[in-house]
Amino acid sequence: MDWKRKHLLGLEELEVEEIEHILDTTDSFREISTRAIKKVPTLRGKTIVNLFFEPSTRTRTSFELAAKRLSADTVSISAQTSSVVKGETLKDTARNIEAMQIDAIIMRHSMSGAPHFLSRCVKASVINAGDGCHEHPTQGLLDIFTMREKKGSIKGLKVAIVGDIAHSRVARSNIWGLKKLGAEVIVVAPPTLIPMGIEEMGVKVCFSLDEVIGKVDVLNILRIQLERQKCGLFPSIREYSRLYGVTVDRLKKAKKDILVMHPGPVNLGVEMAAEVANDPRTVILEQVTNGVAIRMAVLYLLLQ
Repeated sequence: MDWKRKHLLGLEELEVEEIEHILDTTDSFREISTRAIKKVPTLRGKTIVNLFFEPSTRTRTSFELAAKRLSADTVSISAQTSSVVKGETLKDTARNIEAMQIDAIIMRHSMSGAPHFLSRCVKASVINAGDGCHEHPTQGLLDIFTMREKKGSIKGLKVAIVGDIAHSRVARSNIWGLKKLGAEVIVVAPPTLIPMGIEEMGVKVCFSLDEVIGKVDVLNILRIQLERQKCGLFPSIREYSRLYGVTVDRLKKAKKDILVMHPGPVNLGVEMAAEVANDPRTVILEQVTNGVAIRMAVLYLLLQ
């Protein structure tokens, strides 16, 4: 298919064919990262800015590596070291950066919708690297790519997304993408961490991990985002771990070929035990590897 979009703001707006095209394009970029010289001239002459208003390790580094492996020039800006601390608006910051003749802005922001706003203010391509509790499209894509790689197809998969659904942009991108590709999605969390009306996204809701762990093909476990929670939404971390943490004993109830995932960073002993993180069915590091290839594919499609 011919790619026509200028921005990647979320999976909600993408058609099935577009998601599949990104996944298929990713296949061709994975091999580059295994070469002795990990670089191709595909985006030589392009300039890409990482504009991050929130902390990040995996996403920011992954985007920077993806751009460099495509031979693009990269600049990284954090809010703490920019003129934002002097009172400059997001719009003015972006337009001043764009005046330096850049081609794309990759932005993470605490406010939902910030990348959408930015895309209306600048001529450069805008890529959403996570906005508030809304979406994180490239994380959703790399999760789905990893599932497809390990399971062969997304259609018909039963996927449980476990944890802080209410505050998770990863959960929303996963749900949009997985549902469009034909998976069955179950969200599992305490009632206080399930957003109202989430059933309208086509998912099932369950409050017991033990009830579903033996029935699903994939467990995608989310981090408890205490920094986004304004009040205590469960009695204690220990109580949460007892009911929703993936332990060795709990994993024994699962299918032998279950796929265990986590977008990171992992709170070991809370969301999953250290032994589970090291289980061969857990693919956290493979998700990170696939993240570079997904972001190479996205940059290529938007900037070719």
